[in-house]
Amino acid sequence: MEKKIIAVVGATGLQGRGVVNALKKEGSFRVRSITRNPDKYQGKADEVVQGDLMDIESLTNAFRDAYGVFVVTNFWEGADELAQGYIAVEAARKANVNHFVWSTLPNVEKISSGRFNVPQFTGKAKVDEIVKNAGFANYTFVQPPCYFQNFLGQMAPPQQQDGTIGWSLPIDPTKKVIHMADISDLGKVVAGVFLNPEKVGKGSYLSLSAELNSFNDILEAFKANGKEYSFNQVLPEVFSSFFEGAGAVAELLGYYEAYTYMGPNSEAQIQMAKEISIAPFISLNEWIKLNLL
Repeated sequence: MEKKIIAVVGATGLQGRGVVNALKKEGSFRVRSITRNPDKYQGKADEVVQGDLMDIESLTNAFRDAYGVFVVTNFWEGADELAQGYIAVEAARKANVNHFVWSTLPNVEKISSGRFNVPQFTGKAKVDEIVKNAGFANYTFVQPPCYFQNFLGQMAPPQQQDGTIGWSLPIDPTKKVIHMADISDLGKVVAGVFLNPEKVGKGSYLSLSAELNSFNDILEAFKANGKEYSFNQVLPEVFSSFFEGAGAVAELLGYYEAYTYMGPNSEAQIQMAKEISIAPFISLNEWIKLNLL
């Protein structure tokens, strides 16, 4: 029997790559990577097709004959996520896709009644209604966590004024509010979603979280692996003056502290992601050993 096709948008990014790799490892589906530049693609997909989230015709062609699609947008590339989400949904409808999986995040505006402005979360969440109303036979929402991979990038510990290496941030380091995981593990959840439409295909939310950490937990995990970092809690208004964009980071961490990363009452969604995943998630401790030692 010919394998059903799963088309993966954003296949060159961390989320999409993890989805491609997990689907390939599991082996039940034929995997189609969708990227704006197929010539540059170097991943493991069975096929690669050109598609652009701002071009409905190219995306409809890219989705053709696919049983399922996984769609993620990138706020940090300046994406109009509402427009891209709408185009992806319309393209999938035109291509008669059966199962639409949307990578979303909590609606911070709604959760906090407008107290916090976190557009990289809320912008994705606003697409959820479009997906719900599109009429797909199956549709599922997955929520990625704070990536362990951030410690290799924007969350890497800089040198502090006192000469130590560590973090100065506007968050209480004792509060367990940061849902975290290796972002590659999102693929294990998405593979499980496509294998189990009868369980999670009617609008279920699955939130990836290997751990719920405080910043002190993060410091302990690094310390256990021989990396001792400092931490200094600063006021949000002070932190906001540190660098361009610091105000947005302060908003995000303020939201974490008040509501947690995944928001209130997320335990069932986190548990469902663990149950549907095709393999266990790795811990921060394991990730540090694999990537930073």
